[in-house]
Amino acid sequence: MVAVIKTGNSIHRILNYNENKVKQGVAECIGAGNYPVDPDKMSLTMKLNRFLKQMELNEKTKRNSVHISLNFDVSEHHLSKQKLLEIADSYLDKIGFGEQPYLVYQHHDSGHPHIHLVTTNIEADGKRIDLHHLGIRKSEPARKALEKEFGLVQAEAQKKDENYKLKSIAVGKAMYGKSQTKMAIQNILENVLNPYKYTSLPELNAVLNQYNVKAERGTENSKVYQTGGLLYRVLDIDGNPIGVPIKASLFYNKPTLKFLEQKFKENVAKRTLFKRRVKNVVDKELLSKKSSIPELISALKKQGIQIVLRQNANGILYGITYVDHQTKCVFNGSALGKRYSAKAIQERCLPEGVSGQDLLRHPDPKQTIGLQPQTTAAAETKEADKEVQSATIPTGKENVLEVLTQAENTSDYLPNQLKKKRKKKKKRNLNNNQ
Repeated sequence: MVAVIKTGNSIHRILNYNENKVKQGVAECIGAGNYPVDPDKMSLTMKLNRFLKQMELNEKTKRNSVHISLNFDVSEHHLSKQKLLEIADSYLDKIGFGEQPYLVYQHHDSGHPHIHLVTTNIEADGKRIDLHHLGIRKSEPARKALEKEFGLVQAEAQKKDENYKLKSIAVGKAMYGKSQTKMAIQNILENVLNPYKYTSLPELNAVLNQYNVKAERGTENSKVYQTGGLLYRVLDIDGNPIGVPIKASLFYNKPTLKFLEQKFKENVAKRTLFKRRVKNVVDKELLSKKSSIPELISALKKQGIQIVLRQNANGILYGITYVDHQTKCVFNGSALGKRYSAKAIQERCLPEGVSGQDLLRHPDPKQTIGLQPQTTAAAETKEADKEVQSATIPTGKENVLEVLTQAENTSDYLPNQLKKKRKKKKKRNLNNNQ
């Protein structure tokens, strides 16, 4: 079982989100706790008023709404409504919400069984349940206990399952209508906006674009841009916007520009500790062997790091972003340092069309790269001297293979040059003597 906890300041949005799922026929309210009547006998207003009445006991607390999803393995479709309610009741009791009013919704809009719990952290006496590190302090121990108690598949096994990976929006389905497009985008936003740590709109889009979604402000002359608005839209397989864009304010968790700007500030500090991992992975790959950019992208992907290249209409690379799906951190190349910028990566990698295997088959850099112009003997000698110095003190850009090949070329070339000069001097001296 995997538990995802979200907190907010609007019980209306959370409740409307689940009730709209019910209207669309992809969810149902299967239970309620600490309500006077069963959920099937309550209207939306009755459900909402129960929460609002309790929240009025502590109006100082702004973050007073809790939305939790309990996700089960795909093999656990056999779980009955009664069993799901027992799990929900036990879970809420273990994390300290057993006496709170709550609603349980079973959703049927994904490949795995899951339920949503809607509740508040304002208690009957007006006190506030502490939400700080609720997941680590209480949810994780509760989750592990429930897995044993109900014989559920452990979360560690679920996380390895392909069915739990976030999937791109199916463009064809997204184009059918606004409601389906909105649902598809909403699912992506829920799995990206809070978990990932990004500090700008381009960094956020580096993640969203992988799921065929884009956040945009519009042109500078547009009304959306001038009023500080934000739009979300679906992209086709070529990355071009399609369909009608949807305003950020129309999504239940309000992922507006104002919301994102606050996330930008918070994430600056949150992602700092994870810079070293990305830098180490890049350096290890480029120092262990010479790679082309496509080879580097492939190697980093195996480590959970996605490289996103930004190119202009002519295919010129001008930017690079690293998306670390393991730590859920996003870094523009310059944020990691000059050595990780688009320009530096191009210099550290092999030219386009040349692979690391080519370099191993042709150890001579001039033979492999094929881009070095013909030079005069004097210029070549000067360049060879530089290569000797760089081989003596590696800067980090050269790998062992480069150093070896450079040293070998130098030793082959210089003695012949010196030998020729000696012969010429000796010949002139003999003529003068005669």
